[in-house]
Order: sequence, then C-alpha cells, then structure tokens
Amino acid sequence: MKPSYLYPGLAVLSVLVFLPARHAAESGKFSYDDFDDPKQCALCHKEIHREWQQSLMSQCFTHPWDDVEYFQLALPHALKLDEVAEVKSGCISCHSPLAYLTGDIPPKPPAEGTRANESVSCDVCHGITGSTEDVPYNASYILKPGKVKFGSRRDVKPQFHEAEYSAYTASAELCANCHDEQSPYGAWVKETYREWKAGPYAGQGIRCQDCHMHYAPGKSAVTGPDRDEVAHHVFHGPHFEQKLAGAVDLALYTDAPEVRRGSKVQIRAVLYNGKVGHFIPSGSSEERMLWLEVTAGSAGVLWRIPVDRTGFAGEQYTIADSQALAYQAIGEIMGVPGYKGIARDGRVPDGSRIFRRPYFDPQGRMTVCQWFTKTNTGVDYRIGPQQTRQETYTWSVPDTLAPGTATITATLYYSLVPASVGEFMKLPGYAYEPRTVNRASLELEVK
Repeated sequence: MKPSYLYPGLAVLSVLVFLPARHAAESGKFSYDDFDDPKQCALCHKEIHREWQQSLMSQCFTHPWDDVEYFQLALPHALKLDEVAEVKSGCISCHSPLAYLTGDIPPKPPAEGTRANESVSCDVCHGITGSTEDVPYNASYILKPGKVKFGSRRDVKPQFHEAEYSAYTASAELCANCHDEQSPYGAWVKETYREWKAGPYAGQGIRCQDCHMHYAPGKSAVTGPDRDEVAHHVFHGPHFEQKLAGAVDLALYTDAPEVRRGSKVQIRAVLYNGKVGHFIPSGSSEERMLWLEVTAGSAGVLWRIPVDRTGFAGEQYTIADSQALAYQAIGEIMGVPGYKGIARDGRVPDGSRIFRRPYFDPQGRMTVCQWFTKTNTGVDYRIGPQQTRQETYTWSVPDTLAPGTATITATLYYSLVPASVGEFMKLPGYAYEPRTVNRASLELEVK
C-alpha cells in the first residue's frame, strides 16, 4: 500500500499542546567529572572514536552555524524575550548535553575550549536508558553516567568499565529525544522520528541506526573479538555530500521529443524519495533548502524554465522569488538598524521549485529561528518517504533558435541554510553552498 500524505493547501497535522519544554534531568544535577572524556574511550575504541570525531555528533556545539545560531541569535533572544527564555538551556540540552546536565548554562563559546565542546559524546548516548515521555522529544532522555555503559550487545566483557545490555540504545526512540522538538509556542519544529514512525519503514523494522550508521565486520574495541557486524559511528546525514548524492531519484519526460521554433513544449520532472526514511528536508527544515532548477540549452545558450504553478495554498513560499524578504527576527535580535529582512530564498534562481515547510514567527513572518516559531502547518511541500512529486515546466522555444538539438537539464540542489542567511551571518561557504542531489536530462530535436 502506498503511503498517505496530506497535500498542499491542507494543514499538516500537529499536536500543539503549548506546554513548556520538558527535560529529563535537572540542569546541574551532575558534574563534568561524572562523564568520561571521549579521549579515554579512544584508548580502546580507536576506530569508533575516529568516526565519531568526524561526525556531526562531535561538532553539534562547535559547528560554525550551531555556534553562531546559539551565541548570536538564540541566547540573546532568550535574554530579551520571556516567551523564549527556556531556549537558553533548551538548545544546550541536545547540542551539549554535558553542559546542560552540569548546569554550565550558558556554556562558554567553542573558542574557549571547555568540555562543552564535546557536544554529544560517548557517555551521552551510552548513558541514556530511556525517556520521561511515551514518545520522546525535547531532550526527554533519562541518563545514568558512571562505570556502567549501556549498549546493544549482551556478550561484551570490557576491561575498563562495566557494560549492560539496553534495547533502548539500539532503538529509534533514543534518537527521538533530540531529533523531535516543540518550540516554546508549541509548534513541532523537528519531527524526524515522528515522520519515520508514520512512514513505511518503521513497520519494516528499519531504524535510524540502519541508515545513519553502517555495519561491517570488525572489532568494537582493540582487545575485543572479531565480529561479523560492528556499528560504525559515522552518523552521515545531509552534511555529507556522499549521503545526499542520489537521495532522491529524478527523471525528465516529454510527450514531444520534436519541437518547432516558436512553439511550446511541456516537460515533466518526477522526483521520488525512495531512499530517505523521513521527509527530505527534515530536522531543522525551517533552514534547509531543497530545490529543482530546470534549464534548456542549445549552441552554448542557456534558458531558465520556471515551474508551472498549480495554485495550492501557500505555493508562493515554494517558488523562488528574489524579491521576497524574510528572516526579519534576525535583525531584531541582533539590533541591526534599518534591517527589513534578507532574501528569503538566498541565491536560488527565480521560478525554481523549492521543497520546503516554511516556519512563521508570532508576527507571521517567515523565520529560521525555530525557537521563535508560532506556526508551520500552512503548507508542507517537502518529499515524504516513498513519495513521488511531479512538476511540470513549459518552455517557449525561441523563434531564433537554430535547428538542431536542445538539452533540457534538471538539477536538484540542497543547502543547509539559505545562502542569504549564511552570508549575513558570515558563515564559511561550506555551511550554505549548494550541493547536488541529482541531475537528469533529455534531448529535444528542434525543427
């Protein structure tokens, strides 16, 4: 049976309970000394430690955008506005759990080199035993640091610590603690776990770990036994281009492979999400950008072809418009005089289809400040798991085009934040430059 999704113009169902953020452990309950430094873990788990170091788990506090977003936006906003005061600690509960649990709020910036920089370290995931919630969200983890480390094997005999089997370590619910989130206004601003749970893969027993960690023969520890399957702690996601490449299938079709100059030809672009177990984009989808550019080329000349509008409610947010401004809250938080917003769609060419779910602040303005999100249920034009989207493009073949071959090319791009936000916040280029997800082309014979 094909999955069922709400279509544009219908609100995406969200449970807005307007409760304060929930956190499992009281901030300040522990000290940093209660948690092992990852360097200690590296003595035995060398390969796993190297993988973790290269992953976003080890950088989710120190990564340039996370650094800027918290210290230049979220923290100042929390100190100014009572309604979002909780994000002063709430952001840290997932981006640097040790800092949150030890009461180091706000932690010092990454440049200070404190233990907050460990981000999500070994002792965090291997110390979580459950959640305070039936369906986890907002850092609702229950964590027990100490000599006992929790994992998914029953037969381990570590030399330097104790080990206890925990089915929770290998569950998708472990991930849900930080990958599902409600804003202080009750809007669901992250629903990656819930998207997966409602999709086709949960029923097949395919978990987050099966896609974001790979399994191969090896050793978990240098003194451990050889195993047929070792979980590699790479946690690849959209920050890694090789994970993005081919994540969405893309094909182009036309019923008129031969066209005449001065005529019009309709092109169909078909996109199928057959590889991603949740929506794409997901997670912090208020800032993620996924868009399709379609061009026609002949004899060294290129024409951009805008997507055909279908007229669903909120469609204007899904079609690139270089004149549209957004993200006004950024300037207000930073106290920028005369700030009226920046380009909503970054450098995405006008007329490109954007697969997004726009978030709106209490003033009804589009925002990338997820903690300031009042609503995001007006339109959701992302691509769900095993969902197909079809777009049409109409090209007016120029009268001046010489007979011969014209090539139609569709390219699907992804960026972590809009280029306008990246440039305004002075992020390094890799934090917002477009990455190619897929490309397709077809040839037309021009008569």
